[in-house]
Amino acid sequence: MIQFKEITPESLRKSTFQLIGKDWMLVTAGTEDNLNSMTASWGGLGVMWGKNVAYIVVRPHRYTKEFIDREDSFSLSFFETGYRKMLNYMGSVTGRNEDKIVKSGLTVVMQDGTPCFQEASLVLICKKMFKQTLDPNCLLDEQQKNVWYPSGDNHTLYIAEITKILTH
Repeated sequence: MIQFKEITPESLRKSTFQLIGKDWMLVTAGTEDNLNSMTASWGGLGVMWGKNVAYIVVRPHRYTKEFIDREDSFSLSFFETGYRKMLNYMGSVTGRNEDKIVKSGLTVVMQDGTPCFQEASLVLICKKMFKQTLDPNCLLDEQQKNVWYPSGDNHTLYIAEITKILTH
């Protein structure tokens, strides 16, 4: 098993636009014995309240949201291009109906009590700091409200401190 090494946020040299928006990530939360994960392509990295943070948004119907809400932390796992089929699968199948983590072939490892994946090339361990349901009425562009929230399934925004960045 390849060991992770910890890096500083300042040494992360990858484009967050590429990592999140193009390559996608797995958002994972739970315990070693009870966890779930989902593919995400919305979110970001930055600085908030004097801390290095990640932010993600999750729709209310996503099974993984129950795990994120229950736990104090979650992980963001990023993979090389050969994992695109797995990322598609993890984003299209619910963990309510099958053990998609087992079917994906991924290896769960725990980092500071937070599940992530051995196969990931980059992992961010994140401690929740903020949670709020997005209000589409606050969108300044009315068209965006119609495009993204026509049925009222508003995302929940999570802002989390990045407590550890791991790579191989």
